[in-house]
Amino acid sequence: QVQLVESGGGLVQAGGSLRLSCAASGRTFSTYFMGWFRQAPGKEREFVAATDWSGKSTYFANSVKGRFTISRLNAENTVYLQMNSLKPEDTAVYYCAARETGVGPYDYWGQGTQVTVSS
Repeated sequence: QVQLVESGGGLVQAGGSLRLSCAASGRTFSTYFMGWFRQAPGKEREFVAATDWSGKSTYFANSVKGRFTISRLNAENTVYLQMNSLKPEDTAVYYCAARETGVGPYDYWGQGTQVTVSS
């Protein structure tokens, strides 16, 4: 079982930056494929970014490409989402997720952290 705890959310003005962190329990964090998702009020949860076990392969939704980066520090069981040039439409609850394989549904989810971008 893996537990994921997000932090770093908050209120920021448009154009600002935030860095989200996701701390994971478990000895096998370095083998997990990690992702970030978000859900805005009244909308379905959507994919934001993901990284493979090494952090060398990364994937982004078109809406955040060029503004967000994802990274991981396996020695500290942590994955990060650096968000720059934030827009009001980035406002959402952001969730960290992990899966044990490179494909398929995510197996574990965090509780989420709120990000609010004011115009």
